[in-house]
Amino acid sequence: MDTRLMQQIKKILKEFPHYWDGNELQRPIVIEDLKNYDAILISALLKNQKVKENYSVKAGNVVIFKIQEFIDILRYKDYWADSYTKYSNTIGLASEGKYIQYNTDIVLDFPYKDCVLEGGMTKEDTGKEEVFYNEVIARDEIDTLLAPKALVNVKKYDANGEHKVDTFSDEDNLIIKGNNLLALHSLKERFAEKVKCIYIDPPYNTGGDSFKYNDRFNHSTWLTFMKNRLEVAKELLSEDGTIWINIDDDEGHYVKIIADNIFGRENFVNTVIWEKKYTVANDATWFSDNHDLILVYAKNKGIWRPNLLERTEEMNKAYKNPDNHPKGVWKSTPLHAKSGSDTNFSYTFKNGVVWTPPVGTYPRFSRDRLRELEEDGAIWFGRSGTSIPSRKTFLSELTNQGIPARTIWNFSEVGHNHEASTEIRNLGFSGLFDTPKPEKLLQRIIHIASNENDIVLDFFMGSATTQSVSMKMNRRFIGIEQMDYINSVSVPRLQKVIEGEQGGISKVVDWKGGGSFVYAELMELNQIYMNKIEQVSTTEELADLWHELDENADLNFQLDKEKLANELLKEHDEEEGSITFNELTLEEQKEIFKKALDKNQLYVPYSEIEDANIIISDNDKTFTHSFYNGKEG
Repeated sequence: MDTRLMQQIKKILKEFPHYWDGNELQRPIVIEDLKNYDAILISALLKNQKVKENYSVKAGNVVIFKIQEFIDILRYKDYWADSYTKYSNTIGLASEGKYIQYNTDIVLDFPYKDCVLEGGMTKEDTGKEEVFYNEVIARDEIDTLLAPKALVNVKKYDANGEHKVDTFSDEDNLIIKGNNLLALHSLKERFAEKVKCIYIDPPYNTGGDSFKYNDRFNHSTWLTFMKNRLEVAKELLSEDGTIWINIDDDEGHYVKIIADNIFGRENFVNTVIWEKKYTVANDATWFSDNHDLILVYAKNKGIWRPNLLERTEEMNKAYKNPDNHPKGVWKSTPLHAKSGSDTNFSYTFKNGVVWTPPVGTYPRFSRDRLRELEEDGAIWFGRSGTSIPSRKTFLSELTNQGIPARTIWNFSEVGHNHEASTEIRNLGFSGLFDTPKPEKLLQRIIHIASNENDIVLDFFMGSATTQSVSMKMNRRFIGIEQMDYINSVSVPRLQKVIEGEQGGISKVVDWKGGGSFVYAELMELNQIYMNKIEQVSTTEELADLWHELDENADLNFQLDKEKLANELLKEHDEEEGSITFNELTLEEQKEIFKKALDKNQLYVPYSEIEDANIIISDNDKTFTHSFYNGKEG
């Protein structure tokens, strides 16, 4: 079935009989005429508003037709039944459409890279028949898919419990239930370039996690899934913000290349190695997998500066005062370093010790600076008074400075998965999360990447660890989660934080409770039709409803009753094609309709909130207008 844009293009081309062989469009002929700048053809195309919007630009009073982009649509003739893509079946490093044996600039090419994945799941164990929208061919469908969505079931949680609200302020924390790609695009109107720190712990695509998509190109599907979300995440980051991507070795290096392309390789900060397990896996076939990767990117590395970590007592134990210096305890530091330019450097101290840097190293300090340090008693010659000199670094000079974070984070510093599981279990929740993250890990990330009242975003919210820690550290936060456990684990956990629970980092930060957040759900378009399906009493009424669905391109331009019927037959171990859709019982037909609607997970656009067929409460409608400041995205 054609996209809406292609339907309009074919309607225009019907005016040119020589482009058709019966009902088959002769695309090469059209392409040849476009290459030859056929004025009549181009004029006819540009009379269509949708074509003009998407494939032309204005230069003064002149309209320029983007012929090559338009030709791309016509060239996408061979495509899979459920997708359009210009990448076929090879994953590899490529530049400008050629693999790296032909080029030196590297990007990652993969099937579906030029698409937006319409993904959505309601249960951890429910798969998805993927729908991919090509960025050129299905531009209209993508615009509808990613348009801001209406918000419903709005409520606010604070120390006094749960309340209805119909306004949203810049000071409010926010939790959204719904597809995180669509929710992220809905956030752009209000939060573009305002988020200081993004932390995500996405499904790792290990085969045992929540990324249970059915596509035969599972790896490519996952890469598309991540690319779509990282692109919009960048739009939300403030100029001095950072994103922290928690991943493992299976996909980490692929994500690195995608993120390099999106955020800029020059904005890659570092890879943090987090020791997530404290025991050796004795049953490991090759190595015991004890670490995760955390990729850190800045929106603009040139201006981002991390907050330093506080010094620990363990660090301070190395500082002594064997010579009773009046400045207090100190630690010796070598005078040489592998930087500088004076290879013939030599300095004679007052006690007669002559110091020359070791071969291959250079002096850390100038002669004048060494003289100053000597006058201050800040040079140490060992207990003998004649040993190789070193500089005294006084703890009193470092007390207020803190230290930069290292790139290896031991579980003794930031916790491990087992500790995180215990935190969740102690709050009364367990069994849903195999690899949760400890609060100490998020505390370190949020400390380094943000300050009080900054916005922290996590769009793979899970058990709400990021949001819980943000609240305890006096950060504003946004969380997005699609799974139903948001209302059985995530929100109840945040309620416990408001009440003053003392798990995780609570005692360290002296958490006493308080705070608040607003909860809202993306309004599901499906629910309207689910209700209509329930009310249907005859197959004739259901057939009429199908026509309503089939004409609603916002729902899915690829719905096919017979395909869905065959899926049902396979589920019931019956032979595919042994019965047609019309031969199914009313209840079986309803089951097919519900299944299709439930899987697609599409939502009501904000622009349609005033339509008569959209059933939404006055409270939720007012809140949605407040959230978008009355502006349609």
